[in-house]
Amino acid sequence: MTGTTAGTSAPAGPLARPASPAAVARDDRPGGAGTRRAFFLVMLAAASAVFLYPFVWLVVASLKPRDRTFADPFLPWPRPFAPQSYVDVWHAAPMTAWLVNTVVVGFMAALTVTVSSAFVAFGFAYFRFPGRGVLFGSVLATMMLPAAVTLVPTYLIWNAVGLTGTQVPLWAGNVFGSAFYIFLLRQFFLGIPRYVFEAARVDGASYLDLFWRIALPLARPALIIAFVFELKASWFDLMKPLIYLQDPQLFTLPRGLKAIVDQFYQGGDPKWEIVLAAGVITTLPLIAIFFVGQRYFVQGIATTGQRG
Repeated sequence: MTGTTAGTSAPAGPLARPASPAAVARDDRPGGAGTRRAFFLVMLAAASAVFLYPFVWLVVASLKPRDRTFADPFLPWPRPFAPQSYVDVWHAAPMTAWLVNTVVVGFMAALTVTVSSAFVAFGFAYFRFPGRGVLFGSVLATMMLPAAVTLVPTYLIWNAVGLTGTQVPLWAGNVFGSAFYIFLLRQFFLGIPRYVFEAARVDGASYLDLFWRIALPLARPALIIAFVFELKASWFDLMKPLIYLQDPQLFTLPRGLKAIVDQFYQGGDPKWEIVLAAGVITTLPLIAIFFVGQRYFVQGIATTGQRG
């Protein structure tokens, strides 16, 4: 019997296979991919220039003499070049003490909120109990509460325990965690396979062992994100130091910058080149920290929130 069965057709040869949609698109638009890539690169460069311009202006203006501080705002280099303000700022204010205070307060704030938030987030991610969703939603609802609402009660609490005028209120509140970081870390913990924890439980690990020996090492990128976010928030925070600190030797850098501006205006001689130099000194450490932890930072952003 020759031929093929009715209703069927002979298999087509390899040359008869239809081209994939991607291949068809490449044939129809040979330069499409390159054009799109160039367009996105141009848009990325334009957006980067917009975001970088304020910092570039800050650096350039801080390197100009006083009478030329606000001249030529679009010139990408100082004219004339006058770096003397970076020497004068150390004589105009105790910048070393303020820098040390900022590092200590920022590190303590970031460390406490990262550990405490991770502890709570692990509980929400691992344990199954009635009302877990409602309780977690209540935690997230606290993010809707404006900070100004709790400003006075919080001050009264710290004043009652005698800690106003010290640096403790600037970071000790983070011992109770943060709703944003709890949410972020919980999402990351949910991405860890549950059988990893169950196998450890079979081997006799306690719940605390699951947290310290398994969850935290695997969640390193998310922990670094929480740490860097809170360090940045504490580093540039002005409200708390403005409320709780009166001794200039305890000032952080933002509070110190405010004091410098007030001092110059009261004297009738606003030395903006010194203020701008102090602003550059305040900003550079955070830029360095970001570049050091950039790999973990991007990895954590990419992997957080894959599971809900």
